[in-house]
Amino acid sequence: MADENMPLRPPLKWAGGKRWLIPKLEKIWKPHAKRRLVEPFCGGLSVALGLQVENALLNDVNSAVINFYQHLQQGLKLDIDLDNEEAAYYQHRREFNRLNLAGGSEHTVAQLFYYLNRTGYNGLCRFNQSGGYNVPFGRYKKINYQTDFTHYQPVLSAWEFSCQDFSKLALDDDDFIYADPPYDVPFHQYSPKGFVWQDQVRLTEWLVEHKGPVVLSNQATDKIIDLYKKMGFKLAYLDAPRRISCKVSGRKPVKEVIATRGI
Repeated sequence: MADENMPLRPPLKWAGGKRWLIPKLEKIWKPHAKRRLVEPFCGGLSVALGLQVENALLNDVNSAVINFYQHLQQGLKLDIDLDNEEAAYYQHRREFNRLNLAGGSEHTVAQLFYYLNRTGYNGLCRFNQSGGYNVPFGRYKKINYQTDFTHYQPVLSAWEFSCQDFSKLALDDDDFIYADPPYDVPFHQYSPKGFVWQDQVRLTEWLVEHKGPVVLSNQATDKIIDLYKKMGFKLAYLDAPRRISCKVSGRKPVKEVIATRGI
């Protein structure tokens, strides 16, 4: 477990990451800290790392993300070229798509995924319906790449990672679930299959069936608020920072809903 005063930083840039939410989640999590944390959408890993949990089941439908974390468990070190240059970026993106779609070297795929994540536009993770990663070049002036991730190994080695639909997760009744699904917004192509409204409903129904504590976060759209209220969740609202816009003036806070059951 990481030093209590120095949690590890998330290794990836992640649009919609929840580091900003850790102080709020920490208050909810602390009385349940002996439980297993289950995240159906672990994304950028900010919650598990920020809460410094000992026991976790961390899932995501994005196989490239899970492959990267599984290599962190093994003590990943990078040996590919890390150039913040447009031609190199698109060359690496082509190679990543070739290997990822063909089931090629998972070690190389993990390295390329890290490079694309750090070099691409604003930490986006986006795939087309054919499974091709299609985030454009990011145009950062300087990027501080990491090449040695062995310091993540002691923490992540105790966690279980999986890549499947959330409904297939094997839960224990006393698991603490934190679900942070893709937002209810027009863009939902986080993975080739996307995450549409029917999936939002399906997730909420699945969470209601869980006997243990549940925390659920989403953008506070009218449809989401209505859905969560109908399902009996207790709702609270926060201003969530937005960092997607290329212009600072366009990064205005949006309302986030935090829905809880069994807390």
